[in-house]
Amino acid sequence: MVKSYEAGGTEFRLSVPRLDILKGAKLAFVGESGSGKSTLLELLAMILRPTESKAFNFQPAADGQIHDIAAAWESADADHLSDLRSRHIGYVLQSGGLLPYLTVRDNINLSRRLVHRSTEDVAEHWAERLNIAAQLDKQPAKLSIGQRQRVAIARSLAHDPSVLIADEPTASVDPLHAERIMELMIGLVDELGVTLIVASHAHRLMGRAGLQMIDHAIDAVSGNSMHVTVSDASS
Repeated sequence: MVKSYEAGGTEFRLSVPRLDILKGAKLAFVGESGSGKSTLLELLAMILRPTESKAFNFQPAADGQIHDIAAAWESADADHLSDLRSRHIGYVLQSGGLLPYLTVRDNINLSRRLVHRSTEDVAEHWAERLNIAAQLDKQPAKLSIGQRQRVAIARSLAHDPSVLIADEPTASVDPLHAERIMELMIGLVDELGVTLIVASHAHRLMGRAGLQMIDHAIDAVSGNSMHVTVSDASS
């Protein structure tokens, strides 16, 4: 899989010759800003379409079916890709990505509403798990940065995804809160059997959290080309 793009008059190329991520893996792509981490996550989440793709198979634990993502890209089957994302992938953005006009409760329930699943007591359950129960009726602007990230994690897991993808989930908080957020996230994905894929520049934090780190591969920049090669991503 290859993604070429231009930024600031410079052309970049992200090449993924091989990447196997096994069910239940906890994987972190670690590198400096601009090294292609977010681009890679968006490709894996089927948000971004690659420039070239020979093969991309996705087998979510929830249904066990192997989905040919490369074929869906080739046929421009956006509805199929959107359905897979909505049902099987949770996504945590660096800024949380919460909708500012919704309450915490409605933000958490949103991922379930998108796949037409019941929201009864779901927000309350996740808010209790992430220690934000007192914030349920507040809007994101009334929360601290750390609380917003907890809400984002709750929303990303509320629809029972097979994969949780987190893009710099601790970059906006202080080191102490970063440790706590990672501990919460790791504890939840371990309990639920969810595959975790994180992009971060915090090498030591990812190491302490017990994630398998892919750093030298993604940072091996030759000119403006970035290459990711992983043959076994088991945790």
